[in-house]
Amino acid sequence: MDENQLYEILGYVKVSPYRTNTLKSLNDDLKIPSQIAKEINVKTSQVSAALSDLKKYDLVVCVNEEVRKGRLYKCTDLGKEIIEKL
Repeated sequence: MDENQLYEILGYVKVSPYRTNTLKSLNDDLKIPSQIAKEINVKTSQVSAALSDLKKYDLVVCVNEEVRKGRLYKCTDLGKEIIEKL
C-alpha cells in the first residue's frame, strides 16, 4: 500500500470519533461489540456501524462470522498500522 492510500484511510478513520475509538479499543484484543461500546461509552449500534465501516477498509476482521451473537472482532495488521498513526 502506498503512502497516499494509507493517509486516505487514516483520514477516513480520524473523521469519525466512533471509528477512531472503536479501532483503538480493539488494538491487540479480541472483543465483542458490546464490550467495545461499554469501554468507549457509546451505544452498541454505533460500534456495530463503526465496525462495519472499518471492515470495508480491512482494518478489522470478524473471527467468527458464522455466529449470530458474540461475534469477536480483532484488528488486522493494517488496522494496527493505522492505530500507530492516530
